[in-house]
Amino acid sequence: MAAAGLFFYLFATVAVASAFMVIASRNPVHSVLFLILTFFNAAGLFMLMGAEFLALILIVVYVGAVAVLFLFVVMMLDVDFAELRSGFLQYLPIGALIGLVLLVELVLVLGANTFAVDASTVAVQPIPDLAEVSNIRAIGDVLYTKYIFFFQVAGLILFVAMIGAIVLTLSRRPGVKRQNISEQVARDPKDVKLISVKPGEGI
Repeated sequence: MAAAGLFFYLFATVAVASAFMVIASRNPVHSVLFLILTFFNAAGLFMLMGAEFLALILIVVYVGAVAVLFLFVVMMLDVDFAELRSGFLQYLPIGALIGLVLLVELVLVLGANTFAVDASTVAVQPIPDLAEVSNIRAIGDVLYTKYIFFFQVAGLILFVAMIGAIVLTLSRRPGVKRQNISEQVARDPKDVKLISVKPGEGI
């Protein structure tokens, strides 16, 4: 029990410190790296609570995809962050208004009985005994039986969104040689010419 408490304070302290450094770092690359560190420590807290499914999802999805994508975009794009910060005061009132609305929503949620101790007794789906069944298997049983239709629809929507993003970013420039597989397969071998090209000269 003492070891669990020690790890809790360790993960919590590092998570809070790294989360503060995400917004305090001037270098955006360092901010993304601190964000990844925050995700890892949050996953450690989930593991201590016995929610290994959320811990694995946090590492696989957020660290492995979202945070790495942020890092890739920040490092590959030549973004002028000084120019972006120049209009900070201009959007400060609307940002403060949105922050106030979010704060009110959090207060209303925390003030309700959403997180009551007896909330598990009014759940629609019965919660299995975690001593016999792990929470990953329990989530899988519910997700792939009762909510299988919604799960498949969500996957289809994400698949269509991925194809749409690829199509929107696909640009065809004139004058660029492209490979046509069907023409290469249908070509007569007698028409194929082998050209010996010397290194450094090209065709």
